[in-house]
Amino acid sequence: MKGMSLGLKEALFLTLENITPLPAENVSLVESVDRVAASDLYALVDSPFMDSSRKDGYAVLSHEVLDATAEKPVRLRLLGSISAGDEKDITIKPGKTVRVLTGARIPTGADAVVAEEYVKKEDRDVLVEAFAEPKNILKRGSDAAFGECILRKGQKVSPVMAGLLAAAGHSVVPVVRNPVVGIIGTGDEIVEPGQPLAEGKLYASNIMTLAGWCNRYKMKPRLTVVKDDHDAIFRAIRALSDETDAVITSGGAWTGDRDLVAQILENLGWKEVFHRIRIGPGKAVGFGMLDNKPVFILAGGPPSNLMGFLQIALPGLLTLSGHTNPGLPRMNARLASELREGELDWTDFFFGTLEFDDGLPNFYPMKKRSRLRSIAKATAVVAIPEGKDCLQEGSVINVQLLE
Repeated sequence: MKGMSLGLKEALFLTLENITPLPAENVSLVESVDRVAASDLYALVDSPFMDSSRKDGYAVLSHEVLDATAEKPVRLRLLGSISAGDEKDITIKPGKTVRVLTGARIPTGADAVVAEEYVKKEDRDVLVEAFAEPKNILKRGSDAAFGECILRKGQKVSPVMAGLLAAAGHSVVPVVRNPVVGIIGTGDEIVEPGQPLAEGKLYASNIMTLAGWCNRYKMKPRLTVVKDDHDAIFRAIRALSDETDAVITSGGAWTGDRDLVAQILENLGWKEVFHRIRIGPGKAVGFGMLDNKPVFILAGGPPSNLMGFLQIALPGLLTLSGHTNPGLPRMNARLASELREGELDWTDFFFGTLEFDDGLPNFYPMKKRSRLRSIAKATAVVAIPEGKDCLQEGSVINVQLLE
């Protein structure tokens, strides 16, 4: 696709088509949260391992208390009590009951539990004043039944799923390995944060933004800053490509005298998939493979840099991490003011903020500017897709969430 200008959909398809998820690794349950399962997982035990009580109450034979009322209570002899964790069992026979606490084993023979608020105690007997509820019993295997598939390959592990996996007998989870991402900031004018700032220089903010996004998805960023020098950029890309799973370059993405990245990647033997797509901001974004590892080229201007990352590089990196539906989360919102752009064959993106009320949230677009400050407060992104030149005020739109 070299030399061609692609639409967003085709560019994203080509990106994801060329990327294969990384190999699996085993991690602890705590570390597995927000990671992607590398294989199906099955319950190793029944959970709960026995029928247990959902409430503090009395285990009974349900037919014996079928007609129990406060006016005509049913008297039963109390045989004892069972707490959660007790290994003992007490067999219930007609005319008998056992006190059970929440989580306790259901005694042999019992088929229902009367909640304690419907029972009065009298020495060694109890008076049952209401019908027993079978729903007060949590059946064996109701959370996880032995051999049942509880997590499918490709699913993301949530905190609750980690708890269910623990209940089902698992202590480690095979997940797709998250990538180490090399991020290279290029430019004679940029300085690594923390270093002295000379006149005419500025701190390398773009690579910090990109590293922050990688951290959000538990990817490990490796940062470096290099000058606009062919040999320096060549060495930086070569070294980071050897040490990481994917590389992002920031700056030097276009066709000026100092825009060297694409030329250097060609010298390194990369397989260019595309360089330049019909989106704004971010048109200079490029993608290709170097030694079977993905490389993303991003422009140096902050809005273009971030938008190219969000629309192309982030979905690619999430695919590398095993996500089956990569990209930013989405929701519907109502457009607070009209958006209009002139070119029908482009996808035009706008940063903005969401304000929530009783109905759909309202999306307030920001004016397009070239600096980082203008997008630092953005919480969402909306696009005028190819084939349209405007979005009407008050229309329901689909937005990408940044927070």
